[in-house]
Amino acid sequence: MSTLSNLLAAHTALSGAAAAHLQRVVAEWQLLADLSFADFLLWVRGEEGDLLCVAQCRPTTTATAHPEDMVGVRAPASQHPQLDRAFADTTLRREDQPRWHRGRSVRREVVPVRSPDASEVVAVLGRDTNLAAPRVPSTLEISYTAVAADLCQMVADGTFPTAEGRDEGRSSPRVGDGLVRISTSGRVLYASPNAASAFHRLGWSEELVGVDLAAVVREVADDAFEGADAAEHVRGALAGTPSQRAELEGHGATAVLRALPLHPRGVPSGALVLVRDVTDVRRRDRALLSKDATIREIHHRVKNNLQTVAALLRLQARRTPHAEAQEALTESVRRVASIALVHEALAASVDEKVDIDEVLDRVLPMMNDLTRLAARVAMRREGEVGVLPAVMATPLVMVLTELVANALEHGFAEGASGTVVIAASRTAAQLEVEVRDDGRGLPETFSLERAPGLGLQIVRTLVDSELAGALRILPGEDAGTRAVLRVPLQHRGR
Repeated sequence: MSTLSNLLAAHTALSGAAAAHLQRVVAEWQLLADLSFADFLLWVRGEEGDLLCVAQCRPTTTATAHPEDMVGVRAPASQHPQLDRAFADTTLRREDQPRWHRGRSVRREVVPVRSPDASEVVAVLGRDTNLAAPRVPSTLEISYTAVAADLCQMVADGTFPTAEGRDEGRSSPRVGDGLVRISTSGRVLYASPNAASAFHRLGWSEELVGVDLAAVVREVADDAFEGADAAEHVRGALAGTPSQRAELEGHGATAVLRALPLHPRGVPSGALVLVRDVTDVRRRDRALLSKDATIREIHHRVKNNLQTVAALLRLQARRTPHAEAQEALTESVRRVASIALVHEALAASVDEKVDIDEVLDRVLPMMNDLTRLAARVAMRREGEVGVLPAVMATPLVMVLTELVANALEHGFAEGASGTVVIAASRTAAQLEVEVRDDGRGLPETFSLERAPGLGLQIVRTLVDSELAGALRILPGEDAGTRAVLRVPLQHRGR
């Protein structure tokens, strides 16, 4: 499906500033559609002079007039004279007679979209109301449509929406969440039932209509500074400050407020305040934060315990007189220490993911100290393994440390010099890590499946059962050994 930016680039000669303004209009027009009880279609003039629908918005407050997708529809200007005329005439107009559209009676009003500098009309909004969905006029509907009329006039004036009022990356209250219309003096002219319920939950027990909303906001807030900030946003909207958002807590409830100025034709007409009760959402957020902190604390304690175990094993290895037992204990220290580093990384992570490269950069320097060789083998990492989920991190780090330890212990003689390299490459589907050395190479009779060493047995088990990968150990191209590990990045629901 073509996006608005693609359609504008392909079919119009609009400037970047004009296209950016239309993006802002589309970002805000769900508010217009819900207040108007109507569909909104965004029409631009194509390079050939015809009209092209480049975006569509359906209301959530009534039945749509266009169940079909209108984006991409072209029409000669002669078929839509009101739309065509709006490019030259900046007045909001309603078609004289309803039109029939696919068996539905539709009343259209046109809203010219003027650029923020008021120099030109860059597009036209068609506000199409489905007349087959009868509505009984009520205080709510009258209040909604009055606000919609002011906002549509501001669209025609080029004063709504504005770049300063954008609230990217944050969800904003919608019309159905709760709406308050206030006068130029700041007093409430109308509050929808949902808005009244939200303020009652915040602790305001009296009628909202007729009271100063900024004073109500200050009074219900548990935190005086928070209440003063929210009240300032309400007063700022009355002064013409672009859309502002505040969060308010009172009596155990939480609400999000968004204040928008209303000044059609440049004349102050009060402000619109949207209210959304987010008490349950914030309670879940706090529960998740608490659970996340608990998980990180568990990782931190596991890391501490593993480091204690490693220290005890290291102490025991130094005291034992038997070389074979000392070697086994030293290998255990290395394995426990590598797992502890993974848990240390998880203790600092907020999303249960581990930067494997950081862990390897800390594991590799201690490998020489935990082998029987003199520290003359250089180790380095090439490429990046990247960030992986915790379920893959521990087995992968253990496999790589075992392969490095195997290269150090079996690839080099006592006191020999050489190099061990961990080379990683990664695609969207697969991770490949190669551990290669320039040591003495593999024995002629070597077989990975029949290798008796505990380290390679651990590696085979982890690769097969935990990583669902594949491992090959091959002779090096010139000398030494290559261990090639391939791990799928998408398996078993990861």
